[in-house]
Amino acid sequence: MAYDIEKNIIKKAKKGDSAAFEKLIIKYEKKVYNIAYQMFGNEHDAYDISQDVFIKVYTSLDNFNYKSSFSTWIHRIAVNKCIDEYRKRKKTNKNESIDDSFEQEDGIIQKQFVDKGLTPEETALKNETISFVRESINELKEEHKIIIILRDIKGYSYDEIADILDVSIGTVKSRISRARLNLKKITIQKKEQNNSAYV
Repeated sequence: MAYDIEKNIIKKAKKGDSAAFEKLIIKYEKKVYNIAYQMFGNEHDAYDISQDVFIKVYTSLDNFNYKSSFSTWIHRIAVNKCIDEYRKRKKTNKNESIDDSFEQEDGIIQKQFVDKGLTPEETALKNETISFVRESINELKEEHKIIIILRDIKGYSYDEIADILDVSIGTVKSRISRARLNLKKITIQKKEQNNSAYV
């Protein structure tokens, strides 16, 4: 969807054209869903949060002023919603479920990692590694978790992350550095705990 075409669709959606708004949802729903999925680790929460994001997009559409790209604007809403929900859950100590899942290049989430070239033992080890990494990321505080998701899992550039989070590139680099350092500490601690459990 070229910029001018998208701009016209946004203008129509702002005027209440439901078909135009649906086109915007179709374009961005997968990306929003995947951010929510990476944050919470299960389909149910990812779906619910995606719905909340697009309700927010619909009710706030008049506030979109074209200063940033529409993609950045939607991602900012999605990230803020995820962070708010994550903070709420931490306060109530609600546990998120962890699925041994991964995202393919086409953006489709698969529930179980299957590689026909791997032996059952190798497949089990790979799934265990994915689960271990997810559990470690879940222990990060929300601002570090979301920046690891955006940079290391989703592959956004520093510029894109700065726009989405509405912070400077220097802040992005600093947060990524601290987040990776904290993630490394968590993984080392978890490995030590696992090893001591077998002693």
